Amino acid sequence: MNQKLKITDIVALGFMLFAFFLGAGNIIFPPLAGQLAGDELIPTMLGFLSTAVGLPLLGIIAIAVVGGGWDKLTQDLPKKTATIVAVLFFIIIGPAFAAPRTGLVAYEMGIKPFLDNPSQMQLTFFSIVFFVVAISFAWSQGKLLDVIGKVLTPVLFIGLAILSVMVFLNPQGDVLAAQANYIQQPFSTGFLDGYNTMDTFASLMFGTLIIEALRSKNITEKSAVTKYVIYAAFIAATGLALVYISLFYLGATSNSIASGLDNGGAILSIYVQALFGTEGQFVLSTIVLLACLTTSIGLISACADYFSSLTPVSYKVWVVIVGSACALVANVGLSQLITLSVPVLFALYPVAIAIVFLTLVRFRLPNRPLAYRVVVLISLLFALIDAGKVIGIDMSALNFLPLFDYGMAWMLPTLVAIFFMLIVPKKVNVQEDEVSINSDIEVV
Repeated sequence: MNQKLKITDIVALGFMLFAFFLGAGNIIFPPLAGQLAGDELIPTMLGFLSTAVGLPLLGIIAIAVVGGGWDKLTQDLPKKTATIVAVLFFIIIGPAFAAPRTGLVAYEMGIKPFLDNPSQMQLTFFSIVFFVVAISFAWSQGKLLDVIGKVLTPVLFIGLAILSVMVFLNPQGDVLAAQANYIQQPFSTGFLDGYNTMDTFASLMFGTLIIEALRSKNITEKSAVTKYVIYAAFIAATGLALVYISLFYLGATSNSIASGLDNGGAILSIYVQALFGTEGQFVLSTIVLLACLTTSIGLISACADYFSSLTPVSYKVWVVIVGSACALVANVGLSQLITLSVPVLFALYPVAIAIVFLTLVRFRLPNRPLAYRVVVLISLLFALIDAGKVIGIDMSALNFLPLFDYGMAWMLPTLVAIFFMLIVPKKVNVQEDEVSINSDIEVV
């Protein structure tokens, strides 16, 4: 059997993955971070790119290395623990936070500027229409490559390319001094800002969709699947990096026209109108609506695919369930949804990162079951310290921990745990401790 793709299909695959990633958070957070970073733009941007591009890229590569989806990624964890973690991840990127946010940002930036007196009823009506459209696209899972990779994304890419070029050719102001945490901790602040995109979670879920798209093109051999998934990952990562760089620079040069705003979407909207005039809002609306729509399609499809594998309910029924839940949650409002999501991201993002790192070194781990259990548990426990600090719990007694002040107390313990798991004797038996460790994770 011929296990080769045409160049156009490879590019379409990469574009599809790029479009899945490029959604609400990718558009609204970089402009604000760029404005606050000011003359510390470069280190802040490098930190952001680490978590918003580097980690998702590694996540997709991890999917390619194991040749499958979540089950393959977590094959060395107890099945019950892996399922609990997966359900939490899918709820976060699905009906709880990421997917509803796509509808909210689409409304706030794509529709609301054209309304004289925006109301809750208009948001409700729009969210229903938006997610009905997303459901209809996600309905036929095997056609995602042709619909998104070859139709929607090229239009989105052209709009973003025009915006990116104009930002550098005609900046709307000078780069000013950094503000707040960006003064002393630009890299780590940018690193944590990258959590808001939720793309490391998404990378572990979108990998399954990429593999499904390849199967629809009769690509089934593991070596071919691995190769094309990695190609798609680098195409998507390159596109994301270029978009982020232009949006960071847009934010850094926006102070003269959009200073004092606390919303990256508002900064972007004002900047585009300054560049293109009133007609620019139509350009921006097109970009935002397409970006948010393609991401919501990918998120709904990924969630439906996973939940249908756990239950007797079919993929198409789950598409409707997840899409309907997203439309409902979207009505809480953008600011409230972002506020609610932050502590959850601080608690679970390090777990996703730990799983990615473990997968990339899996072939070197002498005792894989022990390594996955220990590292995932350590990353979760220390991440809860950072999450507790975010919600206002007094964690000052633990300020001796490395990187505690930077909101990354989990990092060094997790990396040290991975290092020791690379040299732990293979003969160590985890069977006796499996129940207790598994119980610890569930309790936490």
